[in-house]
Amino acid sequence: MMATTNDLKNGMVLNLDGQLWSVVWFQHHKPGKGGAVVRTKLKSVLSGKVVDRTFNADVKVDVANVDKRTMQFLYHDGTSYVFMDTATFDQYELPDSVVGDAAGFLLDNQEAVVAMNDGNPLYIELPASVELTIEYTEPGLQGDRSSGGTKPAKLETGREIQVPLFITTGEKVKVDTRDGSYQGRVSS
Repeated sequence: MMATTNDLKNGMVLNLDGQLWSVVWFQHHKPGKGGAVVRTKLKSVLSGKVVDRTFNADVKVDVANVDKRTMQFLYHDGTSYVFMDTATFDQYELPDSVVGDAAGFLLDNQEAVVAMNDGNPLYIELPASVELTIEYTEPGLQGDRSSGGTKPAKLETGREIQVPLFITTGEKVKVDTRDGSYQGRVSS
């Protein structure tokens, strides 16, 4: 599918020189002399690298067909993550490279959005935050500090995050999936 640079939108995926790039930011710019241009910030779908690129206005670009499907995480078999499409019940094996850091927030039967291009999985999107149980953390000691301190805690998924000193083993906490930060306790 072809579009012009005037049709760009955030989140649109472009096929440039055989690579897939997601539009993170764009701005139409009309300098004092010369033709209008479109400045963009593009993120590589596969590597995550971000680049700045400027296009002339009304230039045709190839828009990649990215299909986002809601899938349920079933299990990790040691080499890949197995997801099931909730609409068709088809199962897909996603390699560790596609799942990436999201693996530290995935629980069995959890839903995630998997982006596919021509049947190939590109990346997964998790909700902004998830609720996980603290598997182990040292007891917090009150004392020598002027502000609130933190300590390491291991989540039920195996990922380690920093939590406030008052959090104990077995508590359920809310964690930001974008940066792995503690967001608060979850009341039962």
